[in-house]
Amino acid sequence: MASLGKHVKKSFEKRTISSTLFGILISTMTTIAPMLLVMGGIIALYLLLDYKSVVYSERVLFTCSILYIFIFSLMCTAPFNSVISRYVTDKIFEEQYDAILPCFYGGIFLNLTTCCIVGIPFYLYSYFVGGIDPIFTFTCYVCFLALSMTFYSMLYLSITKDYSKISLFFLLGVIVMVLSALLFNKILHCSVTYSMLAAITCGFLTISLSEFANVKGYFHTNNESYFGFMAYFKEHWQLALTNFLYSLGLYIHNFIFWTVSDCIIVRDTYICYPPYDMATCIAMFTNISASVILITQIELHFHERYKAYSEAVIGGRLIDIDKAKNRMFSLLSYQLMDVVRNQFIISVLIYLLCMVFLPQFGFAGQVMEMYPCLAAGYFVIFLLYSCIIFLFYFNDKTGSLLTTIVFVVITAVSSVFAKNLPPIWYGIGTFLGAFAGWIIAYFRLRWVEKNIDEHIFCKGTLIPSKHEAMPTSVVFPIDITAPPETEEEV
Repeated sequence: MASLGKHVKKSFEKRTISSTLFGILISTMTTIAPMLLVMGGIIALYLLLDYKSVVYSERVLFTCSILYIFIFSLMCTAPFNSVISRYVTDKIFEEQYDAILPCFYGGIFLNLTTCCIVGIPFYLYSYFVGGIDPIFTFTCYVCFLALSMTFYSMLYLSITKDYSKISLFFLLGVIVMVLSALLFNKILHCSVTYSMLAAITCGFLTISLSEFANVKGYFHTNNESYFGFMAYFKEHWQLALTNFLYSLGLYIHNFIFWTVSDCIIVRDTYICYPPYDMATCIAMFTNISASVILITQIELHFHERYKAYSEAVIGGRLIDIDKAKNRMFSLLSYQLMDVVRNQFIISVLIYLLCMVFLPQFGFAGQVMEMYPCLAAGYFVIFLLYSCIIFLFYFNDKTGSLLTTIVFVVITAVSSVFAKNLPPIWYGIGTFLGAFAGWIIAYFRLRWVEKNIDEHIFCKGTLIPSKHEAMPTSVVFPIDITAPPETEEEV
């Protein structure tokens, strides 16, 4: 994040309206630009290929296919990214750069193997039971793998601070997406839905291959230890489970509402509840700016305070360590409140705009009835994510895992009861689960603040521990069969 902080900090330090707006623009384009580009590309496909003319059954099949691809590719990638990120970061710190490229290869193998275990049975089922066209099914499967590779490869570019390249690769992928859609539909005369699906697949393949080429060009050496990172899964299994549970918590309420009586079952394969899914999507975009605010705050201020505290621990006096610690935690408290304050203002404004303008574009009825409660829920979810990031900073794996467990369990249980409430309260389970997780994370941060000295100075070992057979207790062997020494011999 250093490159992002360098440009953003220069913009904000000028303290002018234009420089502040430019800093906000840089922050936005380097954090959520990939998501905005993909959304813009799909909207462009809708307009260029006249998606409205497609019959309803094909539109629902295409929408559900894309929905499942995005959700489950993210969930399949989530457990690996957190642990591999820790491994790569440690190797960069230790300057063992020859271990990164084989880790990339081994991680791709592990990630794609998991995707195959999940995806192959599902898409075989969709073909044999659902009767979906085999070419359409195979393209969905390839798109699922391509998006999983994209999510995985983004990890390495994020670690190497190449945020601008991530946005550039996504821009290239969107251009390929639009051009290939025109090729499939206008020249090859494929159907609109298949042309869009194939175009999205080509776009994600372009992005993933571009990221792969960039990583391979960045790290040249290879020590051929392709699965050296596997030991980290045993040591840092909490990270993998935390990341997976947070991703699950984002969508578990959708899974529960897919079981309501008026859900839609497409080709005996896909299950969805379009009003709730659409309201969830709008609510997520209402609060997505919290990610920009958090990353900007960390880049501009907290990272420097954290670095100063770490340097004080390594070679400073006790008074310097206490001073750096107090400054760091006071800034942490301020930034948490600052994220809440700024995001609340932004969310209220976006909420008012959505309530006024979205009904004019066809988003009305149950969608807008469910939206307010879900918007409040995702507001708290992004605040919860802020606390998890700070827990990761202090290596509190137990606290972050406990936070996500509470988040998932409360969200799931509350959503089961919320199904029986009026539609305006459908999102209450999301709000309650996120709020419960946020409470756990906040008080865990306070616990870390009180016990950070013990955490820093009492967790290490002076002598490295080993797991092996206990050595013999004999220090100096004595031959008891030998005759005793005489005084003359002595």
